[in-house]
Amino acid sequence: MKSLISKHNQYRITIEEVNTKAEREPQTLTFEFEDREDMFNVIEKMKQGSGLDEQSATRLGLSIRLLGPLMMQDRKQPLFADFFPHFKDFMQNLKKTIKGQIKGQ
Repeated sequence: MKSLISKHNQYRITIEEVNTKAEREPQTLTFEFEDREDMFNVIEKMKQGSGLDEQSATRLGLSIRLLGPLMMQDRKQPLFADFFPHFKDFMQNLKKTIKGQIKGQ
C-alpha cells in the first residue's frame, strides 16, 4: 500500500508587487512546490555561512532550492545544458564555504 504522506516538504510562495504606479492594482503571484530539503534550514545556513547580508542570503537560499531541483529534473533539457556544469561547481563551492564558516563559528 502506498503512503499518502509525502516525504517532501511542501511550500507556498507568494510574490507581491509593492511599488506600483497608481493607475493599476499591484500584482501577485502564488505557486506551490515540494522540496526534499527544509527550506527554512537552508536559508538559516545561508545566513550563517555565506557571508551575505540577511536579505541576500535569504534570496540566494530560496533561488537555489527553486532552480537546482528543476535543473536536476530536466538536466537534459537544452535550456540547462550549458549552465548545469557551472551550477554544479558553484553548489560544491557554496556548500564547502558554508560548512567551513559554520564549523569555524
